[in-house]
Amino acid sequence: MGERMGNLRRTHMCGNLRIENENQEVILMGWVQKRRNLGSLIFADLRDTTGIAQVVFDSEVSKESFEKANKIRSEFVIAIKGKVLERQSKNPDLPTGDIEVFVEELKILDEAETPPIYIKDDDDVSEAMKLKYRYLDLRKPSMQKKLKIRHKTAKVVREFLDENNFVEIETPMLAKPTPEGARDYLVPSRVNPGKFYALPQSPQLMKQLLMVSGMDRYYQIVRCFRDEDLRANRQPEFTQIDIEMSFVDIEDIIQINEKLIYKMFKDIKGIEIELPIKRMTYKEAMERFGSDKPDLRFGFELNNVSDVLANSEFKVFSGTIKKGGEVRGINLNGYADSFSRKDISKLEDYVKTYGAKGLAWIKITKDGVSSPIAKFLSEEELNNLIEKMEGKEGDLLLFVADKSSVVFDSLGHLRIEAAKRLNIIEKNKYELVWITEFPLFEYDEEEDRYVAKHHPFTHPMDEDIELLETEPEKVRAKAYDIVINGEEAGGGSIRINNSQLQEKMFKALGFTQEEAWDKFGFLLEAFKYGVPPHGGIAYGFDRLIMTFADTENIRDVVAFPKTQSATCLMTEAPTIVSDKQLEELHVDVKLKEEK
Repeated sequence: MGERMGNLRRTHMCGNLRIENENQEVILMGWVQKRRNLGSLIFADLRDTTGIAQVVFDSEVSKESFEKANKIRSEFVIAIKGKVLERQSKNPDLPTGDIEVFVEELKILDEAETPPIYIKDDDDVSEAMKLKYRYLDLRKPSMQKKLKIRHKTAKVVREFLDENNFVEIETPMLAKPTPEGARDYLVPSRVNPGKFYALPQSPQLMKQLLMVSGMDRYYQIVRCFRDEDLRANRQPEFTQIDIEMSFVDIEDIIQINEKLIYKMFKDIKGIEIELPIKRMTYKEAMERFGSDKPDLRFGFELNNVSDVLANSEFKVFSGTIKKGGEVRGINLNGYADSFSRKDISKLEDYVKTYGAKGLAWIKITKDGVSSPIAKFLSEEELNNLIEKMEGKEGDLLLFVADKSSVVFDSLGHLRIEAAKRLNIIEKNKYELVWITEFPLFEYDEEEDRYVAKHHPFTHPMDEDIELLETEPEKVRAKAYDIVINGEEAGGGSIRINNSQLQEKMFKALGFTQEEAWDKFGFLLEAFKYGVPPHGGIAYGFDRLIMTFADTENIRDVVAFPKTQSATCLMTEAPTIVSDKQLEELHVDVKLKEEK
């Protein structure tokens, strides 16, 4: 049972009271964090979204409130009226630790059962329980702080873009299914039987049409949907900061976005990042780090040693090279003693998950070389290999031999894994880099054709256009990603604004003219009527907030997230719907029996 508030109106927030408020009459409202009964006095910590204030029930101040306070327990919702006084025993760990409020009037607004999870930041409850009782989890100060960082970041972005003449425009949530990219979430249409909308994976086509419309500069902080297998930093619904500009090239887009990134880091983290942000081509990033989203906070760069080993008697190396593969290594400089044979064996298991067949290694000790492959290499080869790897005493050299995609993937992940195991990645260091000159296409082995690396409207680099029909694998794109500490925070491109070039692009992707018009007809129709050169970028908003909130779990920065199987433990969505609803939608559900 709860009491009515009556004439009580909140005057202050709990966490904002300070010694300057001494002797003031205040009315506070919130949840009871905890209470302590000391016989003649009852103490309670009262919590709201701003923090905690200690309130004191003293029978000499108010007998009625003191007696009523005997009933209150954790998470009861109460209102109190009282006087702010200086605390005798101060709490330096609490912003309100210099004061306490002696209660003259108490109203219990609602009672609470014992919560199934603790309302404190350092609880060790399972994530499943946190998600089931998310509204309780969100009462924790750390969780509220993350959502406030999210709110503030959105505000900073909106203010910056508004000052730079961008117009915020909403685009449809019920869109047309389109190919390329991830799997669409489909929505059946009741009034158009047998037809489906798709939830947008991004507003890509719509923002291009807004450029055709002459809007010049558009942005949106927008929900997007992808029906794909989830990882720790993926959700089926996620948020993007979407930006598009007309009459621009790469430099214009990078320039304004660097100012936006600078402002976000300064206003949210209090950090002034160095401008201009460094740049690296896709080719250089892959060669040096095995990844198009390199973490630059530590070394362990890749080194191509194929030339040293091409004619080696050791066929694991030379045989791979002859088949068109390569051998690359990383040098864990000075950390040889940190890895036992057992540890190296674990690293080998790790690279095998990325397709590597094995991991060769050389330890350089004060007594010489320790390595199971040394006996297969001539002294000259071994010395040349160590020299090429800049090996010295105390180093551990690790090698993978395979086709380049496997070598990059396995060593690219291995350098990060080794740095994590050594605990040498500085948490409060931010390394930003633009990756440019992406390949326009990547080969899809399952479909046996080239697919767009970004999307089918990405502009090729001007000097590579002539290669579209002859050597598509060599064509570079006017595309760019911004990478922060090894995570892709955003990416974009200059778009094609010429019908003939767009048709060449579709042809290279294996679309017939009919297929292209069937899928993208509305865009191609619009392109007949004068298209400005345009381009843009989309940031993964949730990932940015993960960076600003210092968390590696995307679920920490989303109010009501889904699990890795795309379910909501709190509402139990998705759920079975009634036959009547399915009938209205002209949908018949037949579940395949599991084999």
